[in-house]
Amino acid sequence: MLRKFKISIDGKEYLVEMEEIGGVPQAQVAPTPPAAPQAPVVEAAPAPVEQPAVSAAPSAPAGNDAMTSPMPGTILKILVNVGDEVKENQPLLILEAMKMENEVVATANGTVTGLHVTLGQVVNAGDALITID
Repeated sequence: MLRKFKISIDGKEYLVEMEEIGGVPQAQVAPTPPAAPQAPVVEAAPAPVEQPAVSAAPSAPAGNDAMTSPMPGTILKILVNVGDEVKENQPLLILEAMKMENEVVATANGTVTGLHVTLGQVVNAGDALITID
C-alpha cells in the first residue's frame, strides 16, 4: 500500500510516496458528514479473552534489590511466576516502549521472589519490576 507524505526540510516542501511493508494494513477512513440521529443500536458484548495464568497483583513490596525498568513503557507479558528458578539472561518480562517490544532479562541466576508489576501496567524508568534472590 502506497502512502503519501508531505515533508518540509529547511523550508522547502517535498511530496514523498512510501510503500508500507509489514505490520497490519490500516483501513482508510474517509471523513463523513454528521448524520441525523438514529435509534441506538444494541450490540452483543464481546466474548471474554483468556489471559495466561499469571498473578494478577504484585506479589510483594519492592526492596532495594529489585530489578528496575530500563525505560518507560507498558508491561505486555510476564514470562515467570514467583518461585520460578531463572538463569542469567533468561527473559522475564516483555516491556513495550515506543511501539517496540523489549525483553527484560535476568541479570543473574536465582529464584523469583517478587513480581512488582501487572499485565498492562504502565511503568516509568527506574520503577521496580521483579526481585530475584
